[in-house]
Amino acid sequence: MTAKIGYDDVEVGTELPAGTFPVTRATLVRYAGASGDFNPIHWNEKFAKEVGLPDVIAHGMFTMAEAIRVVTDWLGDPGAVVEYGVRFTKPVVVPNDDQGALIEVSAKVAAKLDDNTVRVDLTATSAGQKVLGMSRAVVRLA
Repeated sequence: MTAKIGYDDVEVGTELPAGTFPVTRATLVRYAGASGDFNPIHWNEKFAKEVGLPDVIAHGMFTMAEAIRVVTDWLGDPGAVVEYGVRFTKPVVVPNDDQGALIEVSAKVAAKLDDNTVRVDLTATSAGQKVLGMSRAVVRLA
């Protein structure tokens, strides 16, 4: 696969389609099984609160992975992501109810670089708080 977006068709400031990603306790259990990360802060409410958290929180790497989906969906090719990094600023708190939490992600092209690459800056929030900082991806366009 190759990116479906052409370098010449993109300008600095181009906004990518935003995404909203639901997270429930069941989502966290499935992710724990797939990743092997069974830290009790991700599934045990009592333990999470004992260590000072407001409730069970989503895995940081899960949050990071959900956020980059906005970029890979836009590109049409996850392999076009050359570089991706974030800082974890706030946890995604996942209550034990039928609703869970939402991770809301927006992104825009921040810079055109060499070799058909662009830098995309992402904003990820949950419950009105920014959960990822310095969230940036470098992607290679067609």
